[in-house]
Amino acid sequence: MQQGGRLMIKTRSRRSILIISSLFLAMIVLSMLCLSIGSVGIPMKEVFRSLIGQNQGSSNLILMNFRLPRILAAILIGAALAVSGCLLQGVIRNPLASPDILGFTGGASAAAVAFMTLFTGYSIHWVPVVAMVGALLAVLINYTLAWKKGVSTYRLVLIGIGLSAAMGALTMFLLISGPAYLAAQVLNWMTGSIYGTSWKYVQVITPWIAVFIPLSLLYAKELTIQTLGEATALGLGSRLQFTRVMVLLFSVALAGAAVGVAGMISFLGLMAPHIARRLVGNSYSLVIPVAALTGAILLLLADLAGRMLFMPLDIPAGVFTAGIGAPFFLYLLFKRKRVG
Repeated sequence: MQQGGRLMIKTRSRRSILIISSLFLAMIVLSMLCLSIGSVGIPMKEVFRSLIGQNQGSSNLILMNFRLPRILAAILIGAALAVSGCLLQGVIRNPLASPDILGFTGGASAAAVAFMTLFTGYSIHWVPVVAMVGALLAVLINYTLAWKKGVSTYRLVLIGIGLSAAMGALTMFLLISGPAYLAAQVLNWMTGSIYGTSWKYVQVITPWIAVFIPLSLLYAKELTIQTLGEATALGLGSRLQFTRVMVLLFSVALAGAAVGVAGMISFLGLMAPHIARRLVGNSYSLVIPVAALTGAILLLLADLAGRMLFMPLDIPAGVFTAGIGAPFFLYLLFKRKRVG
């Protein structure tokens, strides 16, 4: 029996390593393709030469100043939103949870737009911080309204949908009352766009990702234990409430950082964790990195579609994630209702 159990664990471990390696390789290949494809096609040979610093031609400017920061931003933002959704689904124990559905990104967006409207000479470095504060306020409002002798996950989702609508209305009011020249810029940002992303934006979001995704992995074991139920988790010595608060803060920080740079990219935090669990099971030590890679790949694909399908127009990536994510959410809702 012991040998059979060890063999099963080894098989699962090898399969997980293979899946993570395959996803990482797919992300690298897709990134190289995104560097090469665009309104100006660049041969892959020149892409490689630029990456190793040996391309001095005109294509080097396009690659290093425009496409590469945009691709890196897509990877970081996709990973942040995916892990944020993954943490939420784990701590709330509801597969319907995601930062946009619970109102986190709505609060973050409203706070960021208020900041950009009221402080016209703002620094981009402060936008993620302000977005995190807005997301945290949305969490507090959602939890307060959902509390009725405990918190029902369905109440959280329903109130979150209403909260998102309210935050959307507040955002539109701020846009109308703000300077006219800012409206077009902010509207494009609100749809979830990484168009025009420069190295400055990559520098802004990188520290948040570098801190909070590794911290999330430290709590992966605790999240896995909590999926067994509160009584079992407490029996195994889990610090239930402390873990929930910390993981919720990590989720808010990652969602706020992503929204502060790219705006409202919907449903990515819902889809990526589901795909990850289908691939590697329910162990959050594996689900978190797989979700991060999946989120990065999904956003790269959405951004590539936005650049290429309607040329010369550059459609925001958030349009494509919403177009796929909304039917996905309805499918999950119908599936849970049928099971229930």
